[in-house]
Amino acid sequence: MVQYLSPPLDLSFAALSDATRRGIIDQLGRGDASITSLADKFQMTLTGMKKHIQVLERAGLVVTQKVGRVRTCKLGKRGLKAEAEWIEAHRKLFEARFKALDEIIREMKREGSDDSS
Repeated sequence: MVQYLSPPLDLSFAALSDATRRGIIDQLGRGDASITSLADKFQMTLTGMKKHIQVLERAGLVVTQKVGRVRTCKLGKRGLKAEAEWIEAHRKLFEARFKALDEIIREMKREGSDDSS
């Protein structure tokens, strides 16, 4: 199978494909949090939250630090610049194609109104 995205983008988009993980990113944008507090906030088991955090860590979106028995999560430093650039490039592509389609439709309407005269 042909791979179109680079591995870091694959990991990021896979991590962000889940609503809970996007919610975790939103929550950590407000401040660091322990895995336990995140599990409580999202009403899930500690094991379930750890799995979500592991996916986010593999993508580099979250980092954790263990102090004593508490593992604290915070946003990773790499951010989403590469992902945003990829999305923007494709948004422009779609925009250009829709603009071209709009022009074709306008031309067809003009031709249709000319024929009915």
